[in-house]
Amino acid sequence: MRTSRILLLLPLAALATTALTTNSSAHPAPNPTTASHSPTARTGPTAGDCAAGQFCLWPESGFRGVRRTYELSGTDIESCVPLPASQGGNAFANRTGRPVTTYQSAECAETAEFDTYPGGGTWVPQSPYQVRAFKVWER
Repeated sequence: MRTSRILLLLPLAALATTALTTNSSAHPAPNPTTASHSPTARTGPTAGDCAAGQFCLWPESGFRGVRRTYELSGTDIESCVPLPASQGGNAFANRTGRPVTTYQSAECAETAEFDTYPGGGTWVPQSPYQVRAFKVWER
């Protein structure tokens, strides 16, 4: 009984393999030499966009706009760091190695929205609110 089931499955596996190879040849992979790349088009950040030990903010979702960076050496631990009124963030990366809380309030008030993100390499392409302040925590 077991042998007959295996024998029945073998033709199905061969058919599935044939269908996959036939389908993939119908849509060849794009040729990197002919693909056009716009210097402003971005699919997302890379490690070079926000170095280890930094908290980086972008004014627009999708990591667009002029990036601002903050390092632990210039940031007091567990102190509220308000951002200038015109320089809030809509995307950010936490590579400080420490938890960072972002705040909708410029005073780090917990009456507005706030969230804490781990510091091992958290990338947030679209914040759920305009980040107006942040706080870096001791581990």
